[in-house]
Amino acid sequence: MRKWIVAGNWKMHNTIAESIALAKAIKEGSAGIQSGAIVLAPPFTALFSVGETIKGSNLSLAAQNMHYEDKGAFTGEIAPSMLKDTGCAYVILGHSERRKYFHERDNDVNLKVKKALTSGLIPIMCVGETDEEREKGVTQDVVGRQVQQGLNGVEKIENVVIAYEPVWAIGTGKVATSAQAQEVHAFIRGLLKNTFGGKKADDICILYGGSVTKDNVGDLIAMNDIDGALVGGASLKADGFLGIIKEISGRK
Repeated sequence: MRKWIVAGNWKMHNTIAESIALAKAIKEGSAGIQSGAIVLAPPFTALFSVGETIKGSNLSLAAQNMHYEDKGAFTGEIAPSMLKDTGCAYVILGHSERRKYFHERDNDVNLKVKKALTSGLIPIMCVGETDEEREKGVTQDVVGRQVQQGLNGVEKIENVVIAYEPVWAIGTGKVATSAQAQEVHAFIRGLLKNTFGGKKADDICILYGGSVTKDNVGDLIAMNDIDGALVGGASLKADGFLGIIKEISGRK
């Protein structure tokens, strides 16, 4: 059985004080849930404070991005060792907003994934197609390229988490149907089997993301190849995020 994961991507929201309050509420509301992994990804400024808040609990800390170099003249960037220093166990990489607004390419994502792994961080590598690409019928071409190029040269695939986030469903209120999501998740797992073998592919956790809420996550998590959720807006309210966690932990 694969371990389920629920990760909350807070994006560019919350001051340090707001982040601590939210983390405390989630920690208290999820106490006793031990079967999966609950991950919080606050903005960089709140990483250390949230890490201290959740220390010793069943929650883990994630960053929303990082650079692929250890150090250097990269103004405004964050190194893997700096993330580890705040208590991070995970890092979100290749999110569609990074690809769209900051022009990250598959090669950039690949360098970051490999650096995360060698630095002792678990990468949550995001892939997904736009509305236009889905309408053109090239979803598998796009997602397949992102998966294969993002994992090019990766050896420790067992330490990678993949998040399928159809770009057209992020922050739009649109959600892929459970059948649509399962189709892409199964496609991704098939690619992994072809590249890394069946056993390793079967053990990889593949998350769904895109306007996930406590009301729609049940149908999604019932699918064979959907192992959890990468949650955006609904992770900013403790009750909504806890509802998702409880729905998934009760089904997986």
